[in-house]
Amino acid sequence: MTTCAIVSFRLGLTDGVSIVADTWATALRDLGFDVVTVAGEGPVDRTVSGLAIGAGAAPPIGEVEEALRDADLVVVENLCTIPMNLPAALVVAEVLRGRPAVLHHHDPPWQRGHYAHVTELPPDDPAWRHVTINRLTEAEFADRGLRATTIYNGFDVHGAGTGDRAATRAWLGVADDELLLAHPVRAIPRKGIGAALALCEELGATYWLLGPAEDGFDDELGQLLSGARCRVIHRPLPHGPDIYAAPDAIVFPSTWEGFGNPPIEAAIHRRPVAVGPYPVGAELRRLGFVWFDADAHGVPALADFLADPDAALLDHNHALAAEHFSVEVMAERLRSLLDEAGWLP
Repeated sequence: MTTCAIVSFRLGLTDGVSIVADTWATALRDLGFDVVTVAGEGPVDRTVSGLAIGAGAAPPIGEVEEALRDADLVVVENLCTIPMNLPAALVVAEVLRGRPAVLHHHDPPWQRGHYAHVTELPPDDPAWRHVTINRLTEAEFADRGLRATTIYNGFDVHGAGTGDRAATRAWLGVADDELLLAHPVRAIPRKGIGAALALCEELGATYWLLGPAEDGFDDELGQLLSGARCRVIHRPLPHGPDIYAAPDAIVFPSTWEGFGNPPIEAAIHRRPVAVGPYPVGAELRRLGFVWFDADAHGVPALADFLADPDAALLDHNHALAAEHFSVEVMAERLRSLLDEAGWLP
């Protein structure tokens, strides 16, 4: 059996990288790989604590070598991309020199202001392949002399209508006739919590924030939520179709995302979505998605839609999601990449 190791800071959790890594793991198994997961935290096959974001020291090189020793192919999920644990990234890169590896890049350092000074990432080696999750980043790699291939994130486009709207709204304490907008994100500055609240206030809607505060955003989040002029629900729910069954619309006013799964998931589950001005969002819009603007200009159009939903718009978005972002399309692009490299089992 040919073994592929997927390695990252954390895996098997609800963050976006973990979710994407799970879809890749499924595709790799379908291609005939025996997949093992390696990370600093999460429910993984092999834990190397020094890989975690909050690790106090770099992992010993021997420990990383041992965790990856039997791997014929290694997929590095963002760990060698964003410098959230730079010492760990440099150790992993050293261990992988000359070995078949796919470096799957979600957030390169120059896309985050507080990491822009970091020049050590992403590393490169003739034996590796680089994969980006959008064409904007692929072009930025090319500008830096790195060849990359874009493979968009893959989604289960067949899961529409499988969530339990009534039970989830009852669990949230939301009435049947209560207008509910969901914001399925972690609470950090670039997610636009204030803009989401403003949109809900204008619509007279209840605001449901799913993710916890991170990156020291706790105090600011507390102030935003306590000062809101709409009903606020801050309650997590495991990733799945219930997130999209319960609300009447999705709000996603981010200023930056490496990709931004919720607008695509909203299309799959036939929910309208108000999207912010993040650059990759503009790339996705150019595929033809009809999304509302997540600002004051978008309020009247979204309000009109919620008062009189247009099924044709939802069907249009769903068809585009199936065409460009199904797990089948993603898996075929991954298969093609590995075939070209000569790495298929």
